[in-house]
Amino acid sequence: MNAKTEKKRAPRRGAHNPLSADAGLLQQVLGSLTQGILLVAADGSITWANPAAAQMHGCAQAAELAMSAAAYRRRFVLRYLNHHKLTARQYPLARLAAGDPFDELTVALARKDSGRFERVLEMRGILTGQVPNQTEATVLIIKDVTERASAEERFERAFASNPAPALILRTGDFCYIKANRGFLQMSGYTCDDVVGRSLHELDILHDAAHRDDALAALREHATIAQQESLLLASDGSYKFVIVAGQPIELEGEACMLFTFIDLDRRKRAENSLRASQESFSTAFRLAPIPMLICAQDSWRIQDANEAFVAMSGYAAQALLEQSLPDLAAGNRKGFPSDIVVALRAHTGIRKREVRLRTGGGAVIDCLLSVEPVRINEQTQTLCVVQDITERKRSEADLYEAIEAVMKDTSWFSRTMIEKLAQVRRASGSNTGLAELTPREREVLELICKGQTDVQIAATLQLSRHTVRNHVAALYGKIGVNRRSAAVIWGRERGLAAY
Repeated sequence: MNAKTEKKRAPRRGAHNPLSADAGLLQQVLGSLTQGILLVAADGSITWANPAAAQMHGCAQAAELAMSAAAYRRRFVLRYLNHHKLTARQYPLARLAAGDPFDELTVALARKDSGRFERVLEMRGILTGQVPNQTEATVLIIKDVTERASAEERFERAFASNPAPALILRTGDFCYIKANRGFLQMSGYTCDDVVGRSLHELDILHDAAHRDDALAALREHATIAQQESLLLASDGSYKFVIVAGQPIELEGEACMLFTFIDLDRRKRAENSLRASQESFSTAFRLAPIPMLICAQDSWRIQDANEAFVAMSGYAAQALLEQSLPDLAAGNRKGFPSDIVVALRAHTGIRKREVRLRTGGGAVIDCLLSVEPVRINEQTQTLCVVQDITERKRSEADLYEAIEAVMKDTSWFSRTMIEKLAQVRRASGSNTGLAELTPREREVLELICKGQTDVQIAATLQLSRHTVRNHVAALYGKIGVNRRSAAVIWGRERGLAAY
């Protein structure tokens, strides 16, 4: 083919496009596209539509869309995604008629004659110059993004309403584009304080445990493993958080969804508990009263303070190899069975007499008090031990003196002998004030003050019969059978005498 022939076949400027001969074929190609295609004339009217465009407008036939721009506005309502209606000049057909091409205009389309029909469409207007059978025509390309928009709307609602604090960072420029209510409440910021700021300005990974790994994952659009960090709040304080990142795409852009777990209250509670436990440990160690800490179930000794080590004569390490019953005189068999039952039931014990064996082999008399305590998130037992060996020795000396006197009773009256015997029996009782009921203790206090049964009944507003029953129960518990013996028993235990 020579240059002359080539020149003859070239279209003249302004002449009819030779592609017009293939207009039917071109329309077939356009008709097979899944995207909607509208050919728009210079006045904004639609001259041709493919089936995909008709379906996106809820029309059965593509020919139904052949209409003027005004007719299009009367039939279809277009809104931006913020629900604002487009004005007549903002409609895509009007913009193309005005020679204004545009990219990715996303609108919600509804039909005025069908309230249930609605689609979210992404439109792009192209100025084409000349196309087959058209002069100065333009093309409106339409993409149905209803499903994507619906998913994004659901994500938006879930993100906004989720109480778990969350942020969305655009990885292209490292700027925050969204912050939900949970994050704003946790941090004290407003939405304007966060959205639009960069990671450099509000660095949520500044004190992250694995900051370098997190930044590398952020650049690679990969998952950021959860890790502890400190978040700078709006008031300048720092909050303990766990932060994690999940790569997502939002509106076609690569983003990172950061989620947070607020550890601030737990961390502060842990610090407070740690300080409290340190104070308890110091007080326990330096207390002048002998004390032990035992495991709740096995009663194995976990710790012993300095006073107990000094009293018991054991090395501190040697105590940790034993349990509390192991220290009883005669080993475990010498430990009172009622105390064992109480220990297994995890109940408190107050001033119960036990006999313990020292490291040197001696036996000491003690009063044992036990109370469950919470240490390092575990229930353990605090044991307080009071050495009463000297007091018991004094009592024994008193008994011996009484026995010596009672060997020769020729000069004693019978009444005096009975009283001495009652004193001996009362002192030997293991019952304490703690074992009395509140009413029995009230009755004993009034007996010690010298009141008769009649006076006690008047004081407590009880019948004489009820008072006699309380007195009888009291005598049985403390091991006496006379009023004078009850007075002696109460006086020895700190109750005022008459």
